[in-house]
Amino acid sequence: MSDNNSLNVNAGKPKIGGAVFRAPVGTTLPTSVSASLAAAFENLGFISEDGVTNSNSPSNTAIKEWGGATVLDIQNEKPDTFKMAFLESTNLEVLKMIYGDGNVTGDLTSGVKVEVNAEELPSQSIVIDMVLQNEGAKRIVIPIGKVTSLSDITYAGKDAVKYEVTISAYPDSDGNTHIEYIKGGVASN
Repeated sequence: MSDNNSLNVNAGKPKIGGAVFRAPVGTTLPTSVSASLAAAFENLGFISEDGVTNSNSPSNTAIKEWGGATVLDIQNEKPDTFKMAFLESTNLEVLKMIYGDGNVTGDLTSGVKVEVNAEELPSQSIVIDMVLQNEGAKRIVIPIGKVTSLSDITYAGKDAVKYEVTISAYPDSDGNTHIEYIKGGVASN
């Protein structure tokens, strides 16, 4: 048994130079925290100070016996979602993620056209890179993710325009909705 060690406590801070990336499903995925990302991965820029929230809690149906005691819990589902708010509202990759690649055309120099419609968004692969204390790192790889919720977009002089999304992660061919890689960031023994 090991003792408690405060050096094993970490905060998830964004990796400098980019922390959230997207690529088409089928792009070669990284298999370690330090592996280079395939060229198809695009940086989605700054994320709000709230960071990334992963919800991964199962929902169950309780089976009760005649007297009311629970004798079995049957797992109904175990959704795996990631919530974050993109701050770079003119980042073309963010716009493509929110509205679909084919609905965003042009460039910031000559002008961008965003068509908003009911087309279903495609699934994509997502990578989230973080730094931990003691030179550690954590990488979350979502092989198949899809934007399934977009919060209201507020245009006001007192706050940044942001796109707050929920990304639902779906099982890959191995049944994994996401994979986590962690290196370092722990106390030496």
